[in-house]
Amino acid sequence: MGAPFRAGRIGRARRTVHERGTVAPHASEGRTWSRTDPVADVTTTRRAGEHVDSTPRSVRPMKIDENYRSRNVEDRRGRRGGLGGSMGSGLKVGGGLSVPVIILVLLFTVCGGGDGSDLGSVLNDLDGGTSGGGTGQSLPDQTTTDNSGGTASDRYAEEFALVSQVLDENQEMWSEIFTESGLDYPVSDLVVYEGGTSTAGCGYGQAAYGPFYCPADSKTYVDLAFFDQMRTQFGAGGDFAQAYVISHEIGHHVQNALGLSAQVRQAQQSDPGNANALSVQLELQADCFAGVWANDADRDGELGLTSADIQEAITAAEAIGDDALQRQAGQNPNPESFTHGSSEQRVQWFTTGFESGDPNACDTFA
Repeated sequence: MGAPFRAGRIGRARRTVHERGTVAPHASEGRTWSRTDPVADVTTTRRAGEHVDSTPRSVRPMKIDENYRSRNVEDRRGRRGGLGGSMGSGLKVGGGLSVPVIILVLLFTVCGGGDGSDLGSVLNDLDGGTSGGGTGQSLPDQTTTDNSGGTASDRYAEEFALVSQVLDENQEMWSEIFTESGLDYPVSDLVVYEGGTSTAGCGYGQAAYGPFYCPADSKTYVDLAFFDQMRTQFGAGGDFAQAYVISHEIGHHVQNALGLSAQVRQAQQSDPGNANALSVQLELQADCFAGVWANDADRDGELGLTSADIQEAITAAEAIGDDALQRQAGQNPNPESFTHGSSEQRVQWFTTGFESGDPNACDTFA
């Protein structure tokens, strides 16, 4: 496909020292740097002229403000949503991180002969929903929305703060990149829910689907319990592994804003036999965009990242490759059925974004 998916070269200023809303011209003054000794597991952090502070990495996690709240996070925890609803024309993007979803994807691809455009309604029908193949009515949730965040469940207070801060950090970066390119960045919201929740155009989202982005309403949906699953089932724990997941979904929002997602869906409809390959390219680009943000966060110094944090993201990317998930489901990997990419591909493209810090390096369609 190549060129049709390049929405022009996205401008990227190489920032060395970053403070909210400003770009400093030099890197030498006040620069925070950190490194991790892979043997001693010690993180060393200092500013010019300051004493060296050596602290075990396990005691110095990624710096997240535990009281951080984003105005763009909608907290629906504790609400009761009605099961069912129209799947509409918006296909969930970026979900399918859990083994049950991979199995359903394979079932639909192999037995249904579909191109993936109706995956949402297939998932809903198999789960007992009432979408009726795209018909039906969404039932409203039963309580009011809490946009202040974090009050519905204290169990995941740290995770709530993390997704809030990572969301804002991502969107701040992408807003700057869009502005540099003469484009307006449309701010996206993130919905935190428990168990299941309705969407505006992508049907009824459930925790079993994993985190997903809905192009129809430009929102990311996540049940914070998924991070427990990442740690226990996939062996991909750690705060930056969680940050990678959120950044990947914001990557889908960027694709949606640039019109890339719509082009892919159109190409999938025109060429159903190539639908899975196109899906893989879209997902790998979102991984690369997540790496671009990791580069930005690393150079900022605000989050106090170390090589151990980056490794958490790489471990997560490796754990949720299609081949790894199929093996975990007791199946032999079938590349033709891949929808997100192999472990090697996901690590490769995240690393490409991280090492380059340039979204123009993320042309997975070339």
